Amino acid sequence: MTDLTLQSFTPRGASVPLALRPETPRTPDAALLALARALQAAGYRFTTVTPATHDRVNRRPGNQWAIEPSGIFGWSRPFRVEQLAPEWLVLMRQAEVLERYQDGWLSRVRFSSLGRQLFVHSAYPTAETDAVFFGPDTYRFAQAIQAHLAGRHGALRRAADIGCGAGPGAVLIAQAQPTAEVLALDINPQALRFTRLNAELAGVAGVQARHSDLLSAVEGDFDLIVANPPYMADPAQRAYRDGGGELGAGLSRAIVEAALPRLAPGGSLLLYTGVAIVAGRDLFRQAIAAQLDASGWRWTYREVDPDVFGEELQEPAYGQAERIAAVVLEVKRP
Repeated sequence: MTDLTLQSFTPRGASVPLALRPETPRTPDAALLALARALQAAGYRFTTVTPATHDRVNRRPGNQWAIEPSGIFGWSRPFRVEQLAPEWLVLMRQAEVLERYQDGWLSRVRFSSLGRQLFVHSAYPTAETDAVFFGPDTYRFAQAIQAHLAGRHGALRRAADIGCGAGPGAVLIAQAQPTAEVLALDINPQALRFTRLNAELAGVAGVQARHSDLLSAVEGDFDLIVANPPYMADPAQRAYRDGGGELGAGLSRAIVEAALPRLAPGGSLLLYTGVAIVAGRDLFRQAIAAQLDASGWRWTYREVDPDVFGEELQEPAYGQAERIAAVVLEVKRP
């Protein structure tokens, strides 16, 4: 088993000041990609949890400072410069992801595992307006895509991932359907940057990251449209988190309305989202059921987790909600 303690990356002998170390010039993107590949080669893996769990684990005694790479690049804990190999520190500096913290440093990005792949995304806490989230929703979204693709017959010609974030949906589709054109769409330039890097890291050529509000900036129809949109009622209205509308369902409803007319014959929409349950009623399902029934198209709707982000029920916006459930909607055009 690979030893992933920081000690295993510490150079022997006296450390060399960072400013004096020789380095190969790299752009920030090239350096970030090289750092990701170095982590992969070292056997690094990390499963990203909810923000509430992240906070609880980091507050435990002994977890204030990182003692292994997962502490730096997964748990977003501060670390001291002498603890990490010089070449890794150089890559972090070139990638512009080093941030000062007391007498040490923080990484401004995280690296999370999904299957055999690593994905770069924003560090914890995701407080910036352009933060790119990756977490338990990502894993459930990935499982829904994989199940859908496993049950599909025939090759995909064209697919779109609306609100692609760090790009896991688009990458999974491109890996399963290497001849397909896969559009990764987002309004956040940082998300598009991470998607391009993650697609290159995964070695998939079919992913095109494009700036688009839903499908407004792209033309044509699609054999598959997937989306994992923000679905919370967020008072701060952070783009990666706030779904808008009634209890965060606004963006999910908008995706359904935008996607259905753009499905090719035999095409499908797969939407993974979260919904507020109020007095036993699923408000999102109620809002879309009549529209879907009227279309005459086949659709399925299922809860994949009955209780997510339970801490949000303490917020005033969810004062009448009993729970927040994760759901998957699949619609197929004849």
